[in-house]
Amino acid sequence: MTKPKLNGRQLFFIGSMLFGLFFGAGNLIFPVFLGQEAGTNLWPALLGFLISGVGLPLLGVIAIGVSHTDGVFQLAKKVAPWYGYFFTIVLYLCLGPLFATPRLATISYEIGVQPFIGKQTQPALFIYALLFFGVAWWFSRKPSKIMDYVGKFLTPAFLIALGALLIMALVKPLGHGQAAHGVYATAPLVNGFTAGYFTMDALAALAFGIIVVNAIKQLGVTQPGQIARDTVKSGAIAIVIMAILYGLLALLGRNALGPFARATNGGPILANVASAYFGEFGQVLLAIIVVLACLKTAIGLITAFGDTMTELFPRLPYQGVVLVASVLPVIIANVGLDQLLLFSTPMLYFLYPLAITLILLGLLSPIIGQSRWLMGAVTYLTVPAAFLDALQSLPTNLHTGWVGQVLAVGRYLPGFDVGLGWSLPAVLGLVIGLILARVFDRRFAQ
Repeated sequence: MTKPKLNGRQLFFIGSMLFGLFFGAGNLIFPVFLGQEAGTNLWPALLGFLISGVGLPLLGVIAIGVSHTDGVFQLAKKVAPWYGYFFTIVLYLCLGPLFATPRLATISYEIGVQPFIGKQTQPALFIYALLFFGVAWWFSRKPSKIMDYVGKFLTPAFLIALGALLIMALVKPLGHGQAAHGVYATAPLVNGFTAGYFTMDALAALAFGIIVVNAIKQLGVTQPGQIARDTVKSGAIAIVIMAILYGLLALLGRNALGPFARATNGGPILANVASAYFGEFGQVLLAIIVVLACLKTAIGLITAFGDTMTELFPRLPYQGVVLVASVLPVIIANVGLDQLLLFSTPMLYFLYPLAITLILLGLLSPIIGQSRWLMGAVTYLTVPAAFLDALQSLPTNLHTGWVGQVLAVGRYLPGFDVGLGWSLPAVLGLVIGLILARVFDRRFAQ
């Protein structure tokens, strides 16, 4: 039986599911750390963070909707068939078994579990990762049930636990922050924007598009235009919830500096604040928050990986793919959080410009069209600049030899020093692409 559109209750459940898929490990610790570092410059830094951490994911969901595609592969292959495979595979490997998914186990272990067992030992982390991804695999076996698992059960439980901590931080602040620190003292808006990269949500918006579209279809909506509208509405619900939580988490981080010493990441800040408000129970509450946050996102990433890989390669069995996507992170998670962040940072600086341009091209497609000349010009000019931004994000001790020579060229690009060297080539590609599309598409149409 088909229906013309989803009702309000169904939209809320899908929006809740999408929020649950988005809001994982990085969404907890990065805004808290931003609040600590930005201090008195919190509001411009938070604005930049919301643009990339909330605005871009919303645009990504909208792009999937208005371009009438089921997911990132159909959108990316409009550049070129080979690029569709390249970008989709690299994106899902980074969000899946190589970086983002292992990080979920590592962060939830270090913040939620390790305080109860003392100094970290490798066997303990391995056993925890095995249990964590075993549970995630169990829930990922039935993708049709993900709205129930994540939207109706895990997400409400997570919001109740997190809400208890955030309400206390709002009504009884521990402090009022200090002066901005490091890069946030000079350029809070731009550095807040690039800090939003580490949530990986703009990438996740492209990855989770297929789950949202499938969930809407399962509820009986089949008309492409209405699927697009319901996708946008459910995305807006998810993003509003995220924006509110980001603001409260950033305030929590800002107000914790003073009563507590400066921390190197958001995990210790959350632990200190939870203990300050709830005593010994605070660590239990924090463990519930972080494990639930990471588990529901792990379920979503493994499910999306399975759905997409079987779409790209129909001969692959879904159950086999999700098993591999659950086993590999068990191994990779054991390298530790600091090493995962070290390896993933250059890849994020490479992928984010490509994701942003793809999102904007999909979003503007009703106006500028989807000519391969246009899509290709923007993408092919963005790729080398994004590669330069990735090299720039490597540790400074690696900025030698050929890397240093290449970076010397990159510094001629505006915004290169803050990770935005790709922006001018992308705009140039848009102008060139529009001209090429008008000339060659009209010629082939004659």
